[in-house]
Amino acid sequence: MILVSACLAGVKCRYDGEHRLVENIRQLTTTGRAMPLCPEVLGGRPIPREPVEITGGTGVDVLDGRAKVVDKNGGDHTQEILDGVTEFIKAVKRMNVTAVIMKTKSPACGAGRVYDGTFTGLLIDGDGVLTAALKREGIKIYTEENREEIFLNGN
Repeated sequence: MILVSACLAGVKCRYDGEHRLVENIRQLTTTGRAMPLCPEVLGGRPIPREPVEITGGTGVDVLDGRAKVVDKNGGDHTQEILDGVTEFIKAVKRMNVTAVIMKTKSPACGAGRVYDGTFTGLLIDGDGVLTAALKREGIKIYTEENREEIFLNGN
């Protein structure tokens, strides 16, 4: 089983109430090869909601207590994100998931690059909170940008 960021499967769960549908990812979910989950919604965040970014580092830093996930008014949503990550990781373990497809740039799902916490659109190297946690669990991470590799690697 593969878990995917729900917004990539067409679920309207993003902060703005929209999705970022990638058709072949949705096909994975409709054929039962993948299940869509949104860590922010799992953590209790509403749809729509204020966008958040990681301030003071990356997802690894949030996991280690050195950074926070905040909205542009300074509201701290770190615990909600951590709660969602915990629930997502529980699903990974229950379902024996070995690979996930994450949404790039997201403070939760981002892989490789995330917004820098200034809400100016600038990106920094690093992962979102969920991706950092999944890597600690040894889960293979793909994104909507390199998703074709999942088929080449037999996952």
